[in-house]
Amino acid sequence: MTDATSSSTTPAAAADEVARRRTFAIISHPDAGKTTLTEKLLLYGGAIHLAGAVKARRAQRHATSDWMALEQERGISVTSSVMQFGYQGYKVNLLDTPGHGDFSEDTYRTLVAADSAVMLLDNRRGVEERTRQLFDVCRMRRTPIFTFVNKCDRVGAPPLQLIGDVENDLGIRCYPMTWPIFGESQFLGVYERNTGRVHLFERDTAHGAERSEALTGPLDDPVIAERLGSAAGTLREELELLDLAGETFDPDAVLAGTLTPVFFGSALTNFGVEPFLHAFLPLAPAPLPRESSAGPVGPETNGFSGFVFKIQANMDPKHRDRIAFVRIVSGRFEAGMTALHVRSGKQLRLTAPQQFLARERTAIDEAWPGDVVGLHDRGTLRIGDTLTDGAVLEFANIPRFSPELFARVRLADPMRRKPLDTGLRQLSEEGAAQVFYEDSIVGPSPIVGAVGQLQFDVLLHRLEHEYGVPAKLERLGFSIARWVVGDAEEITRIGEGYGKRLVYDSRGAPLILFENEYTLRGALERASEVTFYAVAP
Repeated sequence: MTDATSSSTTPAAAADEVARRRTFAIISHPDAGKTTLTEKLLLYGGAIHLAGAVKARRAQRHATSDWMALEQERGISVTSSVMQFGYQGYKVNLLDTPGHGDFSEDTYRTLVAADSAVMLLDNRRGVEERTRQLFDVCRMRRTPIFTFVNKCDRVGAPPLQLIGDVENDLGIRCYPMTWPIFGESQFLGVYERNTGRVHLFERDTAHGAERSEALTGPLDDPVIAERLGSAAGTLREELELLDLAGETFDPDAVLAGTLTPVFFGSALTNFGVEPFLHAFLPLAPAPLPRESSAGPVGPETNGFSGFVFKIQANMDPKHRDRIAFVRIVSGRFEAGMTALHVRSGKQLRLTAPQQFLARERTAIDEAWPGDVVGLHDRGTLRIGDTLTDGAVLEFANIPRFSPELFARVRLADPMRRKPLDTGLRQLSEEGAAQVFYEDSIVGPSPIVGAVGQLQFDVLLHRLEHEYGVPAKLERLGFSIARWVVGDAEEITRIGEGYGKRLVYDSRGAPLILFENEYTLRGALERASEVTFYAVAP
């Protein structure tokens, strides 16, 4: 067993390490600029020296967080990434989530590991459907939310209208921390309300790949006033209106998730990114407690504990590795320590821990609550598993949701069945898709389930390029899956007939696939000793 603070680390030093951790995720609707903002936070945080916009054609740059070949080809994020860097004394753990709605389950798991979220809005579209869904997940978990209104370098909705839309649509109060400055419909910079300083940005010639220069000073500075011209009067009027009719800033309401600080800028041109980072990190919460079977567990709880929220296979294609990402909840993590794997009841030696900047990795000796550690895994760990060297406890389980699309896997070469089974098992364990099995005369026949078509595309791409298994999918006419618990004979009976199919998940638990709501309702009406679950029990 390893104590939370070893003899070489005093309680005060441990508390200081925890206090400077910030672990957050970015949520948005597709195409709001999430990956670009992620890239610019890395740029200003000093983690990278040249930013590559997702769709940049100049010099064929690619975003750091989009490390998978398919992401670089399509200009989309299809897997969550972990990026860790230091900035002005803070240790930042940035959890990049898939932007596409087809990967909502991966996004949910990542949000479970975050202590706060940055909600990114397009200044033309405001609150969109995907943003609304992810906001609801954050509200359910009472996650503090910070808002960044993006793409202010182009004409969009008036700032006051955007704020009103957020408050009315999402039911959260807004306090603008920065305010955009426009002159003749051109985005000039931002005004910081807490410091009274203006940041006027210079147009760069590197297309946002390098840090932008800014002229900074108080609003009454003669140089600033000259640059602003008539925009200075408009800015003063808008600030007066905000002071008279706007919300009062309340840090406790921010941490409670009832007030969101709002920032304006343009991730593509770097305008407003650095003022956001300066203000966000002091306001964002340090590592927060997590619910467990033994009650709340916080950073100060004795003993190391953490949970697996993500598994990624083949980050290094040359070595076919499998990395389990562990969010540390309490205590001090040390390389080589032994911890209890609660689900199996076995002790595991946690060797060769690593921290990440997307695909790039660095070996570490220790980590603290709020940090994310990558552990090499040979198939022992699963998403939701708890590791602890203190009290025996389990953190709240990370649910598996019901897919909406289903397809049978067809092999081009039947001799590739073994690597197919390996690929399906590993990809399902990391949450890329769900794999079910149907009994047949030749053995279990694999059926894959997904939330959207893009998941199927990614699955086929990875099977071929990572496991050498070209395959095709034969779509099935089912749209609903329900896990079933109860009498085995009744489960078999319910699973028979038109518009239904009985299958089993990777853990051997039975599910019934339904063609539509009508067939599901019919089964519910006839079931007497069977319970149906939309989320895996």
